[in-house]
Amino acid sequence: MLSVAKKNSRNPLKLLGQMLSNPARVIVCSFALLILLGSLLLMLPISTRNGGGAPFQIALFTATSATCVTGLAVVDTFSYFTIFGQVVILTLIQLGGLGLVTFATFFNIAIRKRVGLKSLYLAQESVSSDSMSDIGRLMKMIITITFGTELAGALVLMTVFVPQYQGMGVYVSVFIAISSYCNAGFDVLGFQGPFSGLTNYQSSPVVLLTVMALIICGGLGFIVWQDLYYFRQRRRLTLHTKIVLGTTAVLIAAGAVLLGGFEWNNPQTLGPMSSLDKILNSFFMSVSARTAGFNTVPLEHLHGISKVFMVALMFIGAAPGSTGGGIKVTTAYVLLMTVVCVIRGKEDTVIDRRRVDQSVVYKAMAVVFIALLAVCAGSATIFFTTHSGGVTFSEIDAVFEAVSAFSTAGLTCGISGAANRASRMALILIMFLGRVGPVSMALSLAMQPQNKSTVMPEAKIMVG
Repeated sequence: MLSVAKKNSRNPLKLLGQMLSNPARVIVCSFALLILLGSLLLMLPISTRNGGGAPFQIALFTATSATCVTGLAVVDTFSYFTIFGQVVILTLIQLGGLGLVTFATFFNIAIRKRVGLKSLYLAQESVSSDSMSDIGRLMKMIITITFGTELAGALVLMTVFVPQYQGMGVYVSVFIAISSYCNAGFDVLGFQGPFSGLTNYQSSPVVLLTVMALIICGGLGFIVWQDLYYFRQRRRLTLHTKIVLGTTAVLIAAGAVLLGGFEWNNPQTLGPMSSLDKILNSFFMSVSARTAGFNTVPLEHLHGISKVFMVALMFIGAAPGSTGGGIKVTTAYVLLMTVVCVIRGKEDTVIDRRRVDQSVVYKAMAVVFIALLAVCAGSATIFFTTHSGGVTFSEIDAVFEAVSAFSTAGLTCGISGAANRASRMALILIMFLGRVGPVSMALSLAMQPQNKSTVMPEAKIMVG
């Protein structure tokens, strides 16, 4: 084994080919290269209003947050960056939301260039599809639905922003529509006040309902949209789609009821609003916590119990193959049903009278375990290092920020802006891990595939 490793090390081209043969590694590297390119562009003098370019750490943090469609920011997007810098951020959001592999495959198909088996496999991994047979049609549908939904959302938002800001309202509408569909959480409303977000639109049903619809559409996942598209022909939905739609509806409804109940009389959040606005903003908080990153109330003033529940919503996140992050709703559902089946004395995980393969259960466990390790490490780093300038944050605030970074939600209690270098680097790493996925990251680091023909002796271990 050692001699083989030495031989490969002497042949850089062969080693590069071996590295690129791993689809997970290619996807991870594509995100890393996009972040690096975005960072370099944001460091150009033309990108910032002071004409000096963004320092490397700010540029790297912003590029990572945009590419990983997170929304955490250390500087206000509108106040700090020029139109050029904002367009760079918006481009990173769009590319990061769909993935470079998706775009590359689509354009190859669009110009009728022959797509090889390896490229199709990469595209399949990129959108979490379970089949390569119709991947080309799926790519076209993804791009069509994405741009069509974003355009529709922008047109609706223009009915509010154009009367307010004239030509600038068109730009604001397009930016927020793309950011919402990609679950990014960035906005260019900083001219109303730095980091104001959507707080000035608490009583605007058009803005909030449109943004919520875009967030949900982007968070359902491309495989679900494909299944819904063909529903009229097939007259049935796959189990995956049923789980995603059902779990999403339950989480949104439960989140709205509980968050609304917790914050109903809080004078610093929902308290001063009318009853209808309280209900609307409760649903908005629940939807946005599913990896979107927009806020209509100052999150640092939420009750502790509300922050804990939002942490749970952010940790679960959106659906596989979507623009959102988190451990994914299907992962949470599989683990929940595994627990239910164990309690009922069943040896296998059964969902809707179908047995779930053990490899799926193992992958779900691995995702949650790695996610918890990342969140714990990030929370500890943030809590013990973010105390400069007399600024201190509670343990729940540190956990909230770490989970927000991992789930690419982008909601913040104010830590990102006050974080020092160590905390920001921790958040950058967590955002990257959350976007590419814990298992994909682990697989990308594995240089040697496992030999499936190896037979291991059975281990007898008592648990529980």
